[in-house]
Amino acid sequence: MVLYIEARIRADLDELWARTQEPSQHQRWDVRFTEIDHLPRAEGEPQRFRYATRVLPFLRVAGTGTSAGEKERPDGTRTSALRFSSHPLSLLAEGSGYWRYVPDGDGVRFLTGYDYRPRWGAFGALADRVLFRPLMGWATAWSFDRLRLWLELGITPERARWNWIRELLLRTLMITAACTGFGYGRLLRLTGPLAPLFFYATPLLALVSLSLAVLAPPLPGTPAARRCRRTPSVSVRAPRVPRTLENPR
Repeated sequence: MVLYIEARIRADLDELWARTQEPSQHQRWDVRFTEIDHLPRAEGEPQRFRYATRVLPFLRVAGTGTSAGEKERPDGTRTSALRFSSHPLSLLAEGSGYWRYVPDGDGVRFLTGYDYRPRWGAFGALADRVLFRPLMGWATAWSFDRLRLWLELGITPERARWNWIRELLLRTLMITAACTGFGYGRLLRLTGPLAPLFFYATPLLALVSLSLAVLAPPLPGTPAARRCRRTPSVSVRAPRVPRTLENPR
């Protein structure tokens, strides 16, 4: 199943292009990568690159790829495409994808479609379907919204990450309180004569707390994957650029 993510970003097309094509900018907002570096290339050749992701403090998974872009198209859109391969320790073996930049009024529809082949036979295919592919889809959408916050509101990727962590901790505390009744016992002791009323209200308070933690929309400054479209509104055909790239070595 091809992964598709789309975000509408109110930003200048050239600025969006720069934030996504420059490796030092790209690695700041895209949670899927820790490092991205362009490799030397001759004039007229596709751009080769090296990337790495720190999975654990002591484990770094790297890979290489080839990319090409069409900055000027007759319809005013832009396209960037790539092919990539990963380290043998990675579940992801090789794949290809594209980014499209479609001007839309006062903003840009920034969308991606990509697919890859998992390793490790039947086990790898199952792990990919159950865990890895949904995680990759979430990470891509979350990163796209993080980029949107940077361009639209000036919230840096680093600040957006801390906003997300703080909100996640708050929601976790609310869920813990709702499930364990933490703090309600003390509330009953403090209310004295009104304790019976609060005793019967405790389940309602827990339900409200749980509902807010799970269902409340993310704060405006917090990146959220749910803000991105996960299926195309119309049939989308992959651009021809990926087919012109050589397989990465």
